[in-house]
Amino acid sequence: MPGSPLDTKLQGVLGGRTASAFERALGVVTVGELLSHYPRRYAKRGELTALTQLPVDENVTIVAEVLEVRERPMRAKRGSILEVRISDGKGVLTLTFFNQAWRAKDLRPGVRGIFAGKVSDYRGSLQLAHPDYELFDAADAGAATDPQAAKRWAETPIPIYPATATVASWQLQKAMELVLDGLGLTAESVAAGAGKAGGLDEIVPDPIPRDIRAQKRLLDYGTALEWVHRPSDDREWRSARDTLRFHEAFLLQAALLQQRARARTQAGTPRVPVPGGYLERFDAALPFELTDDQKRVGAEIALDLAASEPMNRLVQGEVGSGKTLVALRAMLATADSGGQSALLAPTEVLAAQHLRSIAAALGPDLSAELMPTLLTGQLPAADRKKALLRTVSGQARIVIGTHALLGETVTFFDLGLVVVDEQHRFGVDQREALRLKGATPPHVLVLTATPIPRTVAMTVFGDLDVSTIEQLPAGRQGIESFVVPLVDHPGWSTRVWERTAEELALGRQAFVVCPAIDAGVPELDGEEEPGEGDDAKPVAAASVVAVLAELRAHPLLQTATIEPLHGRMTSEQKDATMRAFAAGEIDVLVATTVIEVGVDVPNASTMVVMDADRFGVSQLHQLRGRVGRGGVPGLCLLVTRAEAGSLARQRVDAVAATVNGFDLAQIDLELRQEGDVLGSRQSGGRSSLRFLRVAHDGELITEARALADRVVSADPELGDAPALRDALARRLDESERDFLAKT
Repeated sequence: MPGSPLDTKLQGVLGGRTASAFERALGVVTVGELLSHYPRRYAKRGELTALTQLPVDENVTIVAEVLEVRERPMRAKRGSILEVRISDGKGVLTLTFFNQAWRAKDLRPGVRGIFAGKVSDYRGSLQLAHPDYELFDAADAGAATDPQAAKRWAETPIPIYPATATVASWQLQKAMELVLDGLGLTAESVAAGAGKAGGLDEIVPDPIPRDIRAQKRLLDYGTALEWVHRPSDDREWRSARDTLRFHEAFLLQAALLQQRARARTQAGTPRVPVPGGYLERFDAALPFELTDDQKRVGAEIALDLAASEPMNRLVQGEVGSGKTLVALRAMLATADSGGQSALLAPTEVLAAQHLRSIAAALGPDLSAELMPTLLTGQLPAADRKKALLRTVSGQARIVIGTHALLGETVTFFDLGLVVVDEQHRFGVDQREALRLKGATPPHVLVLTATPIPRTVAMTVFGDLDVSTIEQLPAGRQGIESFVVPLVDHPGWSTRVWERTAEELALGRQAFVVCPAIDAGVPELDGEEEPGEGDDAKPVAAASVVAVLAELRAHPLLQTATIEPLHGRMTSEQKDATMRAFAAGEIDVLVATTVIEVGVDVPNASTMVVMDADRFGVSQLHQLRGRVGRGGVPGLCLLVTRAEAGSLARQRVDAVAATVNGFDLAQIDLELRQEGDVLGSRQSGGRSSLRFLRVAHDGELITEARALADRVVSADPELGDAPALRDALARRLDESERDFLAKT
């Protein structure tokens, strides 16, 4: 990227002091990074901001008019307080300045301007203490003598930037003007460049190839930058946003597709099943027919395994759809070729259950030959040593474990397949550490029971091939789900335990899930943080300790065996508890979300989720999937204290309304903030998406991917598209490039 004006250091344009302040506050160092800090909205001098909607304790930037200015002495000490009341015509906000009476000369009644600071509540009234401000000066616009100039001045959009306590929006606006002028981007240069075939490419190289730009009727990049930061009217900034939104989609898809193309140039080892081998013997002994989806996805995986480049495939499927069986068949194909498979599970409970279920599925003969082995951090020393020897010698063809698999002491004889269960529980570095244990790049199969909308799959996992299993195995019973709104019906909590007792009387078992272990202590096993963006009132969370005591004392549950399960228990304790529950020796399991994924107890019919509003949509769907897995119909009771209409309550209501995980995934996407969706992919503020919204821009993302694929397929290293190549290198910082390289 030598010579690109976008790589110029801000220090040489804005001066060292301002550049340092911007780097500290915003993490921007170059001209290109600053210009990618787009306005979040636009105001006008003639319009005012709705003060009644300002959030307390947050930094805001508002446009308002001064109503009244008064000075009064302090009561407790010498000095004065200047109070300035500003308004939007409806609400009123007070600006407070201590010992700064001179500001009254500028802040006169009738003056309008931009004000920035942290909103606080002082005795029931909103205020900004010592805010920054920039006043509008109508005289400079010629408003005093020219009515048309006054109208233009009042209606010209003012960019309002995401700002910080140390860098105000108008400081960013002035910096943008200096940077744009330094590049030669002005209203005049934009007008002159509009008629040229290449637009302003000679000033700012455009990463979008010219033919695609023409096809999509996009602005050239230089014009888009000028109009997004210095629009003369609303049409300009809207056109700029449309162009820059496509830029984001196109660059991200090009990066993902380029990484996928590079991965396919690696040399892998084909893993093909042999006649009469492990896979053929396993299939012959299966007591049931695979679903059509399992057969289709299995064929896709078999094709990948037989190729000479490593597989990189994501298999997503409904809870209980049989993803693990599909993965096991891939492990057997790998074993047929002499290779080993490593299954990485997020918790010791799930790893132990995987071992039991795989051994049971294989049967005694295949288990003895393949020797599935468990490797976790809490294994006794003797058992760990035995597991390590089986792994390094190749005796264990299937190794199942937690993060312990990533340790330096774990060595494989011939690692041919890596299976990552519940991929969202692992960081990229962890998955890469396991993949590097192969002598040649192993095949990678990523499983998730959290259905992913297609646009998210393209945006977050665009470098993986995606397979979907929607069908459930025959014989599965339905699950009924009900919301128990205690804020509306406090007495319904009694009915929850009556209903649970009725299920136990039928010989069935129940889960009760709590968001905390004891008062104020959340679960420690790495689950998602509860209450993603919820607006529920801060109330002490239901805890395993408290609920366990309540149920053991309940008259209807006196004869029931009720036990806890949570992250503070040792590995042996958790495993023993799950074994006892699976064997029917425990009637009710009071647990945290350690049972969220993978736990399979066909006799469990009831799932009670306490404080369900503290969990995300996908978590609730996962938890509900622990029941109704056998011939016993499922019942899910979502107990909540969230107010009707709140975001937290909407999540709970959505889960109760449908058992279709793919529908819920779309609802979840629409309810959640964009950063939550892309947080695992984006590695920093300056490279996160600005205008692209995955929940609403699916059609644009699909089109951008198709166009990017056309470019990358023809020229994977983008030698004929230097502006695009440079833009990708500029957009992806080092950590984000590493992420793409490892995924």
